[in-house]
Amino acid sequence: MGLYERYLALRIRRHEGDPPDHVALVITERDLLEQGAYETLIDCFEWAFEYATRVTVYVSVLDAAAVPTLRRQLEELDAPREVAVRGPEDRDPADAPIQIGIGLGGKHEFTSAVRTLAEGVAAGDLASEEIDDAELERHLIFPDEPDLVIKTGAERLSDFMIWQSVYSELYFTDVNWRDFRKRDFLRAVLEFCNRSRRFGQ
Repeated sequence: MGLYERYLALRIRRHEGDPPDHVALVITERDLLEQGAYETLIDCFEWAFEYATRVTVYVSVLDAAAVPTLRRQLEELDAPREVAVRGPEDRDPADAPIQIGIGLGGKHEFTSAVRTLAEGVAAGDLASEEIDDAELERHLIFPDEPDLVIKTGAERLSDFMIWQSVYSELYFTDVNWRDFRKRDFLRAVLEFCNRSRRFGQ
C-alpha cells in the first residue's frame, strides 16, 4: 500500500462515521473487456472486505448473447469469498458474501418479484393484504440494501437495484474501471463516512 493509501486508510480508521457494511459496484460489459479488468475486480473485493461484509456487483450488458460467457468467467473468479452469480433468467435470491448480477436490470428484477407474488395470490398461497415491503423484498434476486454504490466512469446509473438502492449513498468517479485503484476505492469509503445518512427523512 502506498503512502497516500495509508493516509486515506488512517483517516477512515479514525473517522467517527462507520464505513459501509455493504458495498455495490456498477460496471459495464465493456469494462470487463479491458485488459486486467478481472484482476481489478478481485483486488476490489479484497479492498472492500477490509470494511464490508457483503459486496454486490452489477454488470450492465448491451448484448444479451454475452451473458453466458461473462457468467462463466465471473463464476470462475479466484475471489476471496463465496460468489453467487445471477442472470436475467434466474429467479432464486442470491445469498453469498459476493453477489454478481449480469444483465439483470432493476426493472426486470422488480417485475419478476411482483410476478412471483401475483402467482402466489392466484394459487391461493398468499393473500393480497399480506403483501408489504418485506414480502416483496423476500422475492428479489438481491434482497439486501447496499450502503454505498460506486459507479466508475460516468455520473449516471444504469437500470440498477431500483428498489434496494433508494436510501443508498451514491458515489460517482470519473476514473474508468480499467484505472480504478485502491486509492479511488478508499476515497469512496471516506466520502461515505463524511456523509450524514438520512434514509429518506
